Amino acid sequence: MPEGAHMPQRRPVVVFLMGPTAAGKTEAAVALARALGTEVVSVDSAQVYRGMDIGTAKPSPGLRAEVPHRLVDILEPEEAYSAARFRADALRAIRELASWGRVPLLAGGTMLYFRALEQGLAPLPEADPAVRAAIAAEAAERGWPALHAELARVDPEAAARIRPTDPQRIQRALEVWRLTGRPLSAWLAEARPEPPPFRAVRVVLAPAERAELHRRIATRLDAMFAAGFVEEVARLRARPGLTRAHPAMRAVGYRQVWDHLEGRWDEAEMRARALYATRQLAKRQLTWLRRRWGPGVASWIDAARPDAAARVRAAVERFLADAPRFG
Repeated sequence: MPEGAHMPQRRPVVVFLMGPTAAGKTEAAVALARALGTEVVSVDSAQVYRGMDIGTAKPSPGLRAEVPHRLVDILEPEEAYSAARFRADALRAIRELASWGRVPLLAGGTMLYFRALEQGLAPLPEADPAVRAAIAAEAAERGWPALHAELARVDPEAAARIRPTDPQRIQRALEVWRLTGRPLSAWLAEARPEPPPFRAVRVVLAPAERAELHRRIATRLDAMFAAGFVEEVARLRARPGLTRAHPAMRAVGYRQVWDHLEGRWDEAEMRARALYATRQLAKRQLTWLRRRWGPGVASWIDAARPDAAARVRAAVERFLADAPRFG
């Protein structure tokens, strides 16, 4: 049976609330969920992990008790999560909420997950733990830039898209090559976008000025450290099965704190590196948003406006007023 076959015969409307880190998406999503009488489906590749609360700016348990957030705290940090698994989980949540007559609200900043929902995914081979472990061991010995150079030899197209400092994507591209003998770029070229089993109203919440986004990032990062971020990573590091190589520990901020705890740099350098990494993440997120969900595709709201949450709600309600819930 094709994916989405259990959806209502007519495609439901869903809301995509997207934006860079520190833009205020959680607050806006909660306000919108209250107004719509619905739940939030988290689109965040780090908030899926239990025990990673401060560094992911995860909504508090009290807030989640008031406004349920799906796909939060569903995995242990030793486990892996993929865009394919997210798509299956999110479509299941969309089906259920739509069957209850609610408007599914998907909010977060993992742009790959939003794209996977809208476009589907290439039929790539599943992850192989043994191959991944071998690649990680090679990286520990030779360094990720050396493995990126290897990728450039076997799949120059993928290597051109992947930064030498992006271990997760380097590992996946090499894994596909070693498992199949075919470059990842060849697999992706065969992908055929499939129409999503829903209609999306897309809203982007982002500060119009870069300086404002950088101010928000710095303020939030300092608040995380004050709230015990270093202690949170120390607890995670004490778990016997968790290592720096696990995908969960590659999340921005966690990598830098982990290295600080290993004595690689002091607190000031840790903060500087975490701040830089978070700014780079926001830059990548905005690049995704502008290329795929620009103003002609999504409603862009300046997060710095005091009425930003109200404007998000107004943009969604205008769309819902003009479109039936199913169509």
